Amino acid sequence: MSTVTNAESQSHHVTGAPRRRTRPAPVPRLDWRIRFAALSLVWGFSFLLIKVGTGAYAPFQVTLGRLVFGTAVLAVAMAVKRQRLPRGVRTWTHLAVAAFLLNALPFSLFAYAELTIPSTLAGICNATSPLWGMALSLVALSEDRPSRRRVAGLGIGFLGVLTVLGAWQGFQGLDARGTAMALLASLSYPIGWIYVRRTLAAAGNSHLSLMGAQLLLATVQLAVVTPLFTTLPTTFRALPLLAVAALGALGTGLALLIQYGLVAEVGPTTAQMVTYFLPVIATVAGVSLLGETLTWSTPVGAAVVLAGAALTQTKSRPRDRN
Repeated sequence: MSTVTNAESQSHHVTGAPRRRTRPAPVPRLDWRIRFAALSLVWGFSFLLIKVGTGAYAPFQVTLGRLVFGTAVLAVAMAVKRQRLPRGVRTWTHLAVAAFLLNALPFSLFAYAELTIPSTLAGICNATSPLWGMALSLVALSEDRPSRRRVAGLGIGFLGVLTVLGAWQGFQGLDARGTAMALLASLSYPIGWIYVRRTLAAAGNSHLSLMGAQLLLATVQLAVVTPLFTTLPTTFRALPLLAVAALGALGTGLALLIQYGLVAEVGPTTAQMVTYFLPVIATVAGVSLLGETLTWSTPVGAAVVLAGAALTQTKSRPRDRN
């Protein structure tokens, strides 16, 4: 994960620097548990907001609006902290690829997917990202080696996916295209994380600077693509527009700031636990506020997916290795 990588590298840089004077550590304004809960809520509700937004606007328009509002939040944060955008053609080239894999592509795929699938299913598909990430890291990252526990978690997780999709009844009533888009969006995240880890881990810029540039590039990408496939809306309905604004300002911009603060304070392992709360919140929001139907296989399968994902994130002991 790019956030984890940059936070760790900055931590090593700070601890390795000589200290001229001792200053007390700044006290966070809010307890990390409150910020953790807030991050879980805004990300969990993102799937509901996408559903509401696509009810009035085209998926590309929802994604573009999301990126515009998210970039605006990070731009304000950079201005307050007096940080500049990174320099160098090489860095910006890598950031353009990261922007596509981590923002433009998955955001668009989820928006298109929710035209035909419930927001609850989209949220559960999103929970498969750790499973895809574990499978890809075994191939792409030499330091990640398979263990019985992690391989078992991978198998259990995908068994949960089949349960959610109703494989035993031939996937009846399932929109294959929308589900495939949601799963592809979830796959895009770990591909992007691995790419960032290999190309930008030692960029030397702050996380805020890199993330601001990344969202800016993703916004430019969508600004080019959107007019080619959509027409300007003749009316702007208030509720969907507010949903898009909240999706960008809260679910993208503010959420990234909160996530980075959590990684810096409590470490990446604890911060990434937020992933396991998202499908639960997305399901509750979709059923209670949008009236989406829920069968027994959805929560049961989601629980199995999360159990498998949790196993893939555990560190192996020497005796567990094959």
